[in-house]
Amino acid sequence: MFLVLVVLGQLAVSLADDETPAPLDCATGRLTLTGSTAFRDVLVDAAASYRKTCPGSDFRFATEGSGQGLRTLDAAGRDKKAAGMLAFTDGAKGDGYPQLLPRPLAFSLFTMVVNKEAGVQDLSLRQIRDVYAGRVTNWEELGGNDMPVRLVGRFSTSGSRKTFQRHVLDGRQEPPYSSDNCRERAAGAAEQGPLRCERNSTGEVLDAVAGTPGALGYSGLGEASGRRDLLLLSIDGRRAGLEGADYGAYPFWETEYAHTYGEPEAGSLAASFLRYLTNEVGKDVIRSHGHRPCAELQNPVLCRPVARETQTEASAPAG
Repeated sequence: MFLVLVVLGQLAVSLADDETPAPLDCATGRLTLTGSTAFRDVLVDAAASYRKTCPGSDFRFATEGSGQGLRTLDAAGRDKKAAGMLAFTDGAKGDGYPQLLPRPLAFSLFTMVVNKEAGVQDLSLRQIRDVYAGRVTNWEELGGNDMPVRLVGRFSTSGSRKTFQRHVLDGRQEPPYSSDNCRERAAGAAEQGPLRCERNSTGEVLDAVAGTPGALGYSGLGEASGRRDLLLLSIDGRRAGLEGADYGAYPFWETEYAHTYGEPEAGSLAASFLRYLTNEVGKDVIRSHGHRPCAELQNPVLCRPVARETQTEASAPAG
């Protein structure tokens, strides 16, 4: 009888362990994550980790670009359907969408990527701008192989494209679309200017650059780092790196924002997942993809690098 009681007691303890309640900050329901394709891998891994901690949560991914994500969230909010949605963007939303509340989440690095056959590994900002302005049309002009330059870009709604234009092209637009297959000019396309195609997502850009001789494009650093079929370019001798970007030495970066339509309810899955992204586990996921949590920057409130002029003033002698 004593042994029977011991076994029953152990069984009761085991059952109690299996029914351990989820952590207090857990929430259930369904949450749609839309917006940036460059940040998608972070969201996929973070959502998988959250589900393990918080059973009963379900995530749907609809990442079609930063601009499209803002439009989707805004439309859902007007239809009273935004409680289960978050939008993520590479960079601030701009002056539109007054009902969307932004939250700086991470400092994201981007990189130029080039087809291996181009024969280049480092370009200056001036050289990159010359390429996109059409002043350079063959890699041989920059010390590479005798091969035409072919540009692979993103659609106009892409946050990655806006980041590239703002920080690398000094605010100038990319050349017009002129090719469907990234190799030849499309029928009716202008004969002047660089040959340039467009793709819908970061992954599609990377595939096009890898498979197109002489192709040049751009990507989030995390997505590009795992590729062995293309090269990551240095800019002015500097590879994409958190320390260099934080101090203004590397130019191709952006702040990643999470957006809600108004304030989410405190106990909602949207609010809980946002808190999760900023706790230690969420920070680990963000770091694992080559980004940095805002709290770890020298300028954490704005989640952007310390301005060069600020560093110069701080190091200048008084008087």
